[in-house]
Amino acid sequence: MLKITGYPDRYSAEAGETLDFMVTLEEGETFDARLVRVVHGDCNPEGPGLKFTHIPSNADGSHAGKPQRIDAGSYAVVDRAPVLDEPFTFFTMLWPTLVRRDDQTIFAQWDHETDTGYHIGLGEGGFVSVTVGTETGPKTVRAPKPMVERQWYGLAVSIDPATGAVGIDQKPVRPYAHVDDRCTATLQAAPVSPAHVPFHFAGCPVGQGRYDRHFDGKIDSPILMAGRWTAADQDAVMRKVLAPEWRNRLIAKWDFSIGIDTADITDTGPYMLHGRLGNLPTRAMKGWNWTGEEHSWKLKPEHYGAIHFHHDDVYDAGWDVSVSVTLPEDIKSGPYALHVRSGESDVDATREDYISFFVVPPRDKARRGKRPKVAFLAPTCSYIAYANHAEHITARGVEILMNRMVHFGHSDLYMYEHPELGGSLYDTHADGSGVAYSSRLRPVLNFTAQYHSWLGGHGSAVYQYNADTHLFDWLEEKGIDYDVITDEDLNAHGYELIEDYEVILTGTHPEYHSTVMWDAMKDWIDRGGRLMYMGGNGWYWRVAFNDAWPGAMELRRAEDGIRPWVSEPGEYFHSFSGEYGGLWRRIGRAPNVIAGVGFIAQGFDMSSYYRRAPDADNPRAAFIFEGVDDEIIGDFGLVGGGAAGIELDCITTDLGSPPNMLRLASSEDHSAMMLLVNEEFGPVPPNLGGDQNERVRADLAFGETPAGGALFATSSIAWCGALSHNGYDNNVSRITENVLRRFMDPEPFDTGLSANTGNSQ
Repeated sequence: MLKITGYPDRYSAEAGETLDFMVTLEEGETFDARLVRVVHGDCNPEGPGLKFTHIPSNADGSHAGKPQRIDAGSYAVVDRAPVLDEPFTFFTMLWPTLVRRDDQTIFAQWDHETDTGYHIGLGEGGFVSVTVGTETGPKTVRAPKPMVERQWYGLAVSIDPATGAVGIDQKPVRPYAHVDDRCTATLQAAPVSPAHVPFHFAGCPVGQGRYDRHFDGKIDSPILMAGRWTAADQDAVMRKVLAPEWRNRLIAKWDFSIGIDTADITDTGPYMLHGRLGNLPTRAMKGWNWTGEEHSWKLKPEHYGAIHFHHDDVYDAGWDVSVSVTLPEDIKSGPYALHVRSGESDVDATREDYISFFVVPPRDKARRGKRPKVAFLAPTCSYIAYANHAEHITARGVEILMNRMVHFGHSDLYMYEHPELGGSLYDTHADGSGVAYSSRLRPVLNFTAQYHSWLGGHGSAVYQYNADTHLFDWLEEKGIDYDVITDEDLNAHGYELIEDYEVILTGTHPEYHSTVMWDAMKDWIDRGGRLMYMGGNGWYWRVAFNDAWPGAMELRRAEDGIRPWVSEPGEYFHSFSGEYGGLWRRIGRAPNVIAGVGFIAQGFDMSSYYRRAPDADNPRAAFIFEGVDDEIIGDFGLVGGGAAGIELDCITTDLGSPPNMLRLASSEDHSAMMLLVNEEFGPVPPNLGGDQNERVRADLAFGETPAGGALFATSSIAWCGALSHNGYDNNVSRITENVLRRFMDPEPFDTGLSANTGNSQ
């Protein structure tokens, strides 16, 4: 178990700026901190070992620490709420998803300090319950029949504060034979002591700024009416234009289909009792009245009036600042971390952590000065997507997929003990629905040097950020001056951020990209940029960002692709942007269009090697193989024992690979566990594994672009893990350096195009 961990307020900052770090300390009252440049984070004894360079800063020294906890669970709050001291009725449409949990909040005006007010909730087994505060304490009544999980209900709860009479009327939208879930009950509690506190949906304050009693499921069309009514009146009350007799009795009518791309909820009633959402529940969800006639919430928002709340939603941990670090004015752009230690970290590895971030060049062009020709595009979208990836802890059959035993490290155990950290976009909520949002405003235990991933394979345990440190180390070893830019910054600033760079190197797994990022990269390539794609499975999923939820990213797993969970029909469009989600390939922008290659296979048991292909002898590729005569390339490495592994890409012209791409080498001898990706399946399932299917391969590829730029693709996540082999003197390192040195040369590549492209007369 980790004794110390934390997170920064952002993943990138400029020299001279101040970053805040939030730290939790499980033992003791102080911790030590220092700023370091991250050079190599893989402690594999076959590699060069851990390398961190201390950067003196105001962080150096001891700091006060304390335990800090995350208050998970989403909710909505209406701060400006009237006191409900006259008879009223609460209407809503409800879709519960985890009825085994007890004490869930649907709607409340409850004062936890005085135990007064009203709490309408769902009890264990799916029974609607109503708790009221009385002079003698809380009194609870409940419906005589339960709701069925994942079914829509119309619910009407009426309360008379003076008498304590409670009416519960639940009506299934779709009745089933032999399912007795329709009920109308009049129950007696006791005279109520109203509370002058805010309204809450899906969660309730429990003191010290914390929320609990969260609801799992969808809430749609909540309404408050003066007087006592039943479910028979609900249809009339829910109409867009109310009859005068209803309009005069209306207190609030919240329409969750308004402002789907915001953090707000809107009251269309006369008093405008608007509210706000907490902890990022899922929006753009089909409501009780969805018919399937329209799948885009922007085109028919009235069918998307549901919000899906979860008791394990997390957006911002909201911790107190533990240490603020002012970056030195002369600090170089690159990968950095705040190294925090509690006690003797040399004795106990659980007592230290490296809280990662990047120093980026000044965004203001007037302050940039002379900048390097090379930029590393840090795949922070992938880091956020995989944040606290816990699928291996909860999913069955992982060992079968890995073809080996899965090992757990300290961070895995900590995640298991602290599910409130929140899952990744690969995980599911406790109610079985997919995690569609991931935030960096919380500890991300796998975005750190030394993190050992379950995906490493063949004795290795490196993936994502830690695998990218192999490239950082190689760039330092080769004396390459480079800037770091991040996915988030590229999304915020677009093409302008990258226009001055000659060369951009990707990380080992640049899987996730927003539309702004995709467009910016394509524009840069089309204007002569030189892209070195240093990984595999890049430009695969489309994601979205939103200014209302800074630091969060959204993914809808629509239609196809390798999906650990599947978006429900009708919920394929991002709430953040309104864009169709899923694979870039499914909207006509396959990875091949950007990188020249595209995703073809994945497997996690072992990595293999490349065999030189005939195109390697093409004069256009002579500079790549200068000093490299080997037929076998990369039969070594820290990731699975070879340079071709984990996830592989290949040239496919039908999907947009340029016809001039050279296949310099291809991997071979993959195992049966290196499987063809399912979007490649046709009507007849193919031979899936690398032991049977020649398409399961990584293509080392190169091609020029019409503007004099070029593309180079390694097509394997494991490639960078081979760079340091034999003291960096190996064919993988030599090929990479040959390409980078030529790409840094401003001399345009020969395009073979005639200067006169007009038609002859």
